[in-house]
Amino acid sequence: MRIQPVVPGTREELKEQEAQIVAQRGRISPLYQTLLNSPPIAHGWEQMLSAVRNRSSLADSIKELVILRVAVLNNAPYEFEAHAPIALRSGVSQEAIDQIKKISYDKNHTSLQAVAHLYTPAQLVALKLTDTMTKEITVSDDLYAQVKPHFNDQQLVDLVATEIGRAHV
Repeated sequence: MRIQPVVPGTREELKEQEAQIVAQRGRISPLYQTLLNSPPIAHGWEQMLSAVRNRSSLADSIKELVILRVAVLNNAPYEFEAHAPIALRSGVSQEAIDQIKKISYDKNHTSLQAVAHLYTPAQLVALKLTDTMTKEITVSDDLYAQVKPHFNDQQLVDLVATEIGRAHV
């Protein structure tokens, strides 16, 4: 790591903020130790990810599948391992979780379509959106037309925020 993490408990001015992070997350992870070099950014990051984690309008199974998929696409095994048990508890099958690791990315979502039977239509289209946003950034009108019937406006914002928030962890 190029930026030195802030060791929890070593900066008096961060005491309250560290307590808030611990209250939300249970600990101060290496990510937050680094972010604490910029207290306003650490605060904003915590607020956003806490909203994604605890106040999302998405079904937990969709939220967790998106997080798992972003972890795979971004080669973040720690994130995958942290969220796989949560996905399982949210009702995602072990087979569906295992397949998330094996699906190769392609623009036409061919690999994803091959295992579509493991996912609900809403989960499947959320995974397509996740792949596209993570790898290509731009979402085509055609894909948006596939996504829109499954999610209301708040859920769409929550879906995109989940993908964006996890893509940059």
